[in-house]
Amino acid sequence: MTTVYTRVASPLGELLLVGESDGTAEGLHLVSLSVPGQKGGAVVQDGWLPAPELFAGVVAQVEAYFAGRSTRFDVPFAEGVSTEFQRRVWKVLESIPYGQTLSYGEVAAQVGASGAGVRAVGTAIGRNPLLVVRPCHRVIGADGALRGYAGGLDRKQLLLGLEGAACVERVAGTGG
Repeated sequence: MTTVYTRVASPLGELLLVGESDGTAEGLHLVSLSVPGQKGGAVVQDGWLPAPELFAGVVAQVEAYFAGRSTRFDVPFAEGVSTEFQRRVWKVLESIPYGQTLSYGEVAAQVGASGAGVRAVGTAIGRNPLLVVRPCHRVIGADGALRGYAGGLDRKQLLLGLEGAACVERVAGTGG
């Protein structure tokens, strides 16, 4: 497998898409989707190959999402390096319907990590390498306020506004 990448314009800024591929579009598995200035976002490495043609299907889905023509993604993800707990949390993120939100506590309850586990859930969500396509932006504070987003709260608000989520008016002053 070869690590490949492309960049695509979006309302969030230029997205960096990184994948692992056997050289075909059908063999592409998305590793990362990052926004400019993202905390922990991917950075192009030596040896990665630019391959926009391999990402055509993913780019079409991203563009359809931002244009309001699509509410979900059908993108194969690479396994990557993650813990069993992170994978459980990310599976919950993938199940949150378009335009709806869950609180960090609700996600914690779904993975069996109540109480102090909410902090661990927040950490797992913060390590999600697939912004937008694995919708961590749909997780909000228990009070309905926007909290924490590796791409910045302004981008979280933009994504939720695009989806018509009810909480977009209640933005927390600081991430957290």
